Amino acid sequence: MTTYGKEKNELLKENRGIGFEEIIAAIDAGKVLDVYDHPDQENYPGQKIYIVEALDYIYLVPFVRNEEGIFLKTIIPSRKAKKIYKGDNNV
Repeated sequence: MTTYGKEKNELLKENRGIGFEEIIAAIDAGKVLDVYDHPDQENYPGQKIYIVEALDYIYLVPFVRNEEGIFLKTIIPSRKAKKIYKGDNNV
């Protein structure tokens, strides 16, 4: 089961124009382009990052696995990831 903070979701919708619902739908549709360990394991132990294509853009989605399933932390739009994963030269 995938969960997330309701308040964080509202802030993301307001500030970034995307919420966890869109990310979960993209994950369910097979739009995960990559998954890797968070590069700063000292400060974010056990955290991983999804690279997800949603709403015609590429997002970094940090998450942790726990006994209940997956907890999504935030959604970060990434021009760099868009260039890497989609070959967008207009970045």
